[in-house]
Amino acid sequence: MKADTFQEWVDNFYGRRGWLELDIFMRIGFLSEETGEVARAVRALEIGRDRPDEEAQSSEMNKQALVEELGDLMGNVAVIANKYDIELEKVFLEHQRKLEQRFT
Repeated sequence: MKADTFQEWVDNFYGRRGWLELDIFMRIGFLSEETGEVARAVRALEIGRDRPDEEAQSSEMNKQALVEELGDLMGNVAVIANKYDIELEKVFLEHQRKLEQRFT
């Protein structure tokens, strides 16, 4: 899926659920929460969880969990970008430009 298609889908889906009505500071809280869940998924892939109250998952299941958490994270990023009329493609290009300029 292309970035613009994803942004439009997020706007439509989140809008139907009423999630776009949430304050932007709440959205930042959700973004932080999702960042923690990405970290947890990476930890499971890299060093495992080692918890007696959790069943160990296969590497493939852990990778799928990471994909899902990255999607949740990107959904929140898209909502924030949409709020300020910023295209994700512009974000990607600006990030690339900034780093190439900095490290040349």
